Amino acid sequence: MRHLRRVGALTAVLGLILAATVPTPAAGSDVPSRYRNPISAAVGDTFADPVIVRGDDGLWYAYGTTDPLREGEGEFHRVPMARSADLVHWTYVGDAFGPDQRPPYATGGAAYWAPDVRRFGDRWVMYVTVTDTTVSPEGSDYAIGAATAPTPTGPWTFAAQPVVAPRPGGGGGYLWTIDPSQFTDVDGRGYLYYGSYYGGISVTELSPDGLTAVGTPTLVAIDNKFEGSYVLRHDGWYYLFASTANCCAGPATGYSVQVGRARGPRGPFTDREGVALTASRAGGTPVLTQNGNRWIGPGHNGFLTDLSGQDWIVYHAIDRADPYLDEPFGINERPMLLDRLDWIDGWPTVNAGTGPSEGTRPAPVTTGRVDARFDTGGLVDWRRDAGEWRVADGQLSGSGALTSRTTVGADVRAEADLRLTGAAAAGITLGDRVEVRVDTAGGRLVARDGRRSATAPLPAGFVPTNRHNLAIEVRGRQLVAELSPARLGDQLAVVSLRLERPVAGRPGLTATGGTAEFDNVSVARLYRPERRAAPVPRAGAPLPAYSDEFGDGLDGAWQWVREDPAATVSGGALRWPVQAADLTGTGNTAGVLLRDAPRGDYVVETKVTLDLGEETVRNYQQAGLVAYVDDDRFARLTQVAIWNTRQVEYGYELPFAGRPVYGGSIVGTPATTTWLRLAHHVDRVTGEHEFRAGSSRDGRTWTWGAVWTFPADTTPRIGLVAHGGAEPPATTEFDYLRFYR
Repeated sequence: MRHLRRVGALTAVLGLILAATVPTPAAGSDVPSRYRNPISAAVGDTFADPVIVRGDDGLWYAYGTTDPLREGEGEFHRVPMARSADLVHWTYVGDAFGPDQRPPYATGGAAYWAPDVRRFGDRWVMYVTVTDTTVSPEGSDYAIGAATAPTPTGPWTFAAQPVVAPRPGGGGGYLWTIDPSQFTDVDGRGYLYYGSYYGGISVTELSPDGLTAVGTPTLVAIDNKFEGSYVLRHDGWYYLFASTANCCAGPATGYSVQVGRARGPRGPFTDREGVALTASRAGGTPVLTQNGNRWIGPGHNGFLTDLSGQDWIVYHAIDRADPYLDEPFGINERPMLLDRLDWIDGWPTVNAGTGPSEGTRPAPVTTGRVDARFDTGGLVDWRRDAGEWRVADGQLSGSGALTSRTTVGADVRAEADLRLTGAAAAGITLGDRVEVRVDTAGGRLVARDGRRSATAPLPAGFVPTNRHNLAIEVRGRQLVAELSPARLGDQLAVVSLRLERPVAGRPGLTATGGTAEFDNVSVARLYRPERRAAPVPRAGAPLPAYSDEFGDGLDGAWQWVREDPAATVSGGALRWPVQAADLTGTGNTAGVLLRDAPRGDYVVETKVTLDLGEETVRNYQQAGLVAYVDDDRFARLTQVAIWNTRQVEYGYELPFAGRPVYGGSIVGTPATTTWLRLAHHVDRVTGEHEFRAGSSRDGRTWTWGAVWTFPADTTPRIGLVAHGGAEPPATTEFDYLRFYR
């Protein structure tokens, strides 16, 4: 999303579909190629808030927020669209909306942010943030709009009414009704998630056509921490992905993605430690955060699964060397990135926890040993076993049985788009033995292997003539199959079956009791899951010469910047009343207590007690660690009150274009007593100082977050801070400052 409201009418180009075609990749190989981020480089310099869907033609379609695409262009593209055959090479195919195209409730200057595209029956629905409506002349009266189209590239037609209308806020103005994301549950009910910092994230049920909110919304993530939600279902859990911190602070952007999970679409969503995302001391398990390389501020994610079954996360990020599209402090340049999404111990994480990728990596699998798009009239790669089959209009239709002439191995993923146009049942067979079928007569998704079988109910109101995706994964003797509207993590039915033995042989298609239509049939080698998370920083041998237990006053290694005489040491602790001062911007009135750090890699830790209460507004009282070069370059790790929330913020300030710029990332959940760590590493290539932040509620279980970097020619010192506001009075207690190798 974008936080700054644009004033005046936007000039946008009419979205014309380009004549360039995207070739269909050749079948026969499921070995991934290589790719490098950002994947949107051929489309534009920026492509923010991205989502990707797979079209009926087997190609992939990406959508981004309203922005110019290129530096110096100056023309706003109202939801740019791009197309790809391999998820790596993308072609711009036009804008979803023309310069004069808007819903009746939108003003002429409205922009469209953060699209989410889904399939509903025989059409596509795009949900967008409409930034300015006719509800109020003051602006910022955001609404969630919807547009429909027969194809992923349009033509798009706005619905006359918003899905979610502007909502007056209790604190004045309008709640941030932005960042929509749709989800369909196993019972067939559709939901829409939306919201941001002012108002939090809510979920509402949708009418069957997806165009109207019905019932009472439920708050699923607290205000003043989360936005950019995305929900998917995995292994029976519902995962709420949400972005946190500031999306658009240029070179200090610390945006990141966190997650909570629940047993239902309305929550309650809790993080790995069991803390709710609706709590004042807000929970959230990190999924994606910056790691010290080129990319900062990774966030606002979508989701997809490649043909091997590997999940991927699509998101935007900022090149810290080129943070703005044009002039400094203008539009943030946020290209589209794609990275592997791993599931480790029941929790999602990007690249096993290493974060955004910079160099070349294995690309998603977008072809398979079997890869039938039925773009030609022949069936030379198939054997008719029974019934009548024909290819027309880019799809296969018929009844009976059809077998591929290609033999595949044991661990595979097979999938097909299918419509039951008259058949009582239709599905996929593997090795002339295993069958998974959609059984409309029985209202079940059925998996069978000889005498073994398992079923799951189809949702009430299931429409078999609508196009659905059937996907089957076989690993060893375990089969899992799912039926979904569009492969986006919202299954209508999931079935699991233990096979008699591993399956190998020729895959096939089957339809009984009438005709069925098949398209985009693929069989690929099943992905190999990553089961181990990347190592996180560990505290090694203590370095007592650099540490202080605060046993008898401050030792001689401490140095003050703006000494605060109220800070005292007694009883084995440093007690420091929170100052009515700060370090951000040009004020620089807060005191900083510093000491030199050891050379090389180290971990520094403190235990800080600060009772900020809960729920009430106490902006922005905080205390914790700081890595400090000077008043305009520092990284500050504190437990802090941000409006009604309590968070662990890892803020960063640096000089840029003649003035200090401040942003931050969110690391973990604080308690009254919180343990904080900074892990320092010197990059062997660049010489930069990298500081990764960690926090803990008990001193044993640590949550690790973002990395901020300092130039190689600086010498950061380590210190303590307690500032942000003296009312109501609060005193920080630091138990120690310890360094470890």
